[in-house]
Amino acid sequence: MKLSLTTLGCPAWNLDTLLTNTKKFGFDGIDFRGLLGQLDIAAIPAFNADLPQTVRKIKDAGVEIFGISSSICICNPDRHDRNLDEAKRTIAVCQAIGAKNIRVMGYGNLDTTPRSELVKIGANMMQEIFALPGAKGGGLSWNFETHDHWIQGADTKLMLDAVPDDNFAAVWDTAAAMTRKETPLQTYTALAPRIRYVHLKDAVYVPADPKASKGEFGVGTGWRYVDCGTGQLPLAECVAILKRNGYSAGGGWLLFEYEKHWHPELPDPEIAFPKFIQWIKPRIA
Repeated sequence: MKLSLTTLGCPAWNLDTLLTNTKKFGFDGIDFRGLLGQLDIAAIPAFNADLPQTVRKIKDAGVEIFGISSSICICNPDRHDRNLDEAKRTIAVCQAIGAKNIRVMGYGNLDTTPRSELVKIGANMMQEIFALPGAKGGGLSWNFETHDHWIQGADTKLMLDAVPDDNFAAVWDTAAAMTRKETPLQTYTALAPRIRYVHLKDAVYVPADPKASKGEFGVGTGWRYVDCGTGQLPLAECVAILKRNGYSAGGGWLLFEYEKHWHPELPDPEIAFPKFIQWIKPRIA
């Protein structure tokens, strides 16, 4: 299995620092969720006007760009035009930097629209995205995350079944265990073999904690992020399931979803990233 960091975890790092520290701290690659606080990577000068220079820097650093986590929400019809615009720009960046994965989310409004209809909206959105130039080129994979209204494996599987395309897969965000609605094995069974990569992070439930994550996965307040292996989420079980089943799709990527961008009170990445590597390495050896 390979290990990726997310730029959400190091919002103060510029590109040069990011490329240097990725290898320094023991990661194999990078998932871009923006840079220097700007979440739409394709809107950053380094990835449009200055893209050729950025490509050279990445090549010289010898760091694999694993993917881009977009803000595309395929089940939200109000974002139709915005989704297509972001998809076009993100495809161009992926082609230039060699990224093979684009994360998309679902969302949509379950209060006004049945899930079955949201699935149709999402499937239609993906067909429009697939029609864009380069959307399927070079093995590019569009990966639907177990997130927001789609945290359970059974719900995400509805979307996977509606888009039976090799270029459409799943992101298993193991922090969905915060909802306590599904065991890791249940989620894995629902999504395998279309899991393209996996998010890892840990948390403890402290209802009165003012620093707790608010609204994470729709479960309200109370979850506070901690070092992997020190919280209440079944991370070791998730990794063991993947290892036992020979997880290798798309390179078998595990992404440390460290969210300092959203939670500036968290320790700096210079502290958190080495701790994650120390925890995960023995478990995937």
